[in-house]
Amino acid sequence: MVEWASREATARDLEDIAELRAVVLRADLERLGRYDPARVRQRLRAGFVPGDTTVVEVAGAFAGCVALRRAEDAYWVEHFYLAPEVQGRGVGAAVLRTLLARCDREGAPVRLNVLQGSPARRLYERHGFAMETEDAVDVFMRRDPAAGR
Repeated sequence: MVEWASREATARDLEDIAELRAVVLRADLERLGRYDPARVRQRLRAGFVPGDTTVVEVAGAFAGCVALRRAEDAYWVEHFYLAPEVQGRGVGAAVLRTLLARCDREGAPVRLNVLQGSPARRLYERHGFAMETEDAVDVFMRRDPAAGR
């Protein structure tokens, strides 16, 4: 596994994250007939909350991000993007384990949505997420707290 570090995002990270989102989601959105280069960036900008977002760094450089947003009944994992050169090297699993451990300590379920056909779904399933619902574009998943694991 690659060594990684994290830090809280700041407003200065917004454009790097928006650009990474466009790169990472492009293939899946094109496959689904939903890729729009301006819209994919604007949707991130419209929902970006630095205090909910963690920047992932590898070798001291920006390599990705993830947001963990508290809702009434669960945490939501959002904007989980890793640079293509970091994917498949254990960083995503390690970042996800860190987030899930926090949620487990609080006894909180975790929800997320992933694009239909995305390979990221396998990562989430390996970490205990199961499909709740789906539509033509998204699969909505949930993981209950891992009490006693």
